[in-house]
Amino acid sequence: MKNSIFSFLVQLVLFYFIMITFSCDKVKVLDTRTEKDKKTTVPAIAKPDEASIDTLEYNRLMLHLSNNDSTGKWPVKTPYPLPGALLPYNRIIAFYGNLYSKRMGILGELPKKEMLKKLQSEVTKWQEADSTIKTIPALHYIAITAQGAPGKSNLHRMRMPFKQIDTIVSWAKSINAIVFLDIQVGHSSVKDEVATLESYLKLPNIHLAIDPEFSLKNGEIPGTKIGTFKADDINDAIDILVKIVRENNLPPKILIVHRFTQGMVTNYKKIKTVPEVQIVMDMDGFGSKVLKKSTYVRYIHKEPVEFTGFKLFYKNDNKNGWQMYTPEELLQLTPKPIYIQYQ
Repeated sequence: MKNSIFSFLVQLVLFYFIMITFSCDKVKVLDTRTEKDKKTTVPAIAKPDEASIDTLEYNRLMLHLSNNDSTGKWPVKTPYPLPGALLPYNRIIAFYGNLYSKRMGILGELPKKEMLKKLQSEVTKWQEADSTIKTIPALHYIAITAQGAPGKSNLHRMRMPFKQIDTIVSWAKSINAIVFLDIQVGHSSVKDEVATLESYLKLPNIHLAIDPEFSLKNGEIPGTKIGTFKADDINDAIDILVKIVRENNLPPKILIVHRFTQGMVTNYKKIKTVPEVQIVMDMDGFGSKVLKKSTYVRYIHKEPVEFTGFKLFYKNDNKNGWQMYTPEELLQLTPKPIYIQYQ
């Protein structure tokens, strides 16, 4: 009897030992499999469109901007931006111009203090008109201007001195504004002219704008004909900005592309949309409200790229009995513009 009990106890101990060993091995196998799964499903660097931003908030704001568009064009399906993206989390209100000329825009027309005060007033008006999106100021400076004369380069363009750009950057800093450097290439190219501004574009608060109106590819004199950009021209700017963002670990750059005719931008479907660059197609014509809305619908709404802008002229939109759009009126557009430029 004692032998039987002893034998039973030995078998019972062996049984528990085997079960414990098996369980431990099973746990080890499960742990190994979990680690393997982690290695295959989680990339070393998180993808911007998966983990970098609050995608729910991004989608909500993009839907808000689409203004119940019924055509299916808006919001545009593009990659999510890198962290630190300004759009669509902010609406940008910009003053445009050049310090050499009072005729080129409000930025160079008024004295500094008066101009900055007026800009901040416009920012307040827009914030009150749409509290859903934060409104921020910007100075939009024409850093390279098209010229009627060929100049020393024979390219019908003039590059502004860096000290002028430094002045604009300093002014912007005083009101916590961002800066856009605008390029009118004349007979030059986007690639060559953007390259001259790379030292500024490496700064996180400085962005880029390019103007096809003054891109004359067949030798015409700027101002005598409306110019054009192909998608390739715009993509050249995008490629440079992507390189700058990646090499300097920057948040996305914004690229403004002006437009008010069909021919100013061709092959729009081939314009790249990437996480490093946020593209704004800016409706850049002056005239009556009816004409401007029609232009916006035909060239901005119908040919979607990513975001939209709308330009307002303090003088040219208020002559001939016309009246400049108010923020409340522009917010009725589909899609709602995220970038507003005053000239």
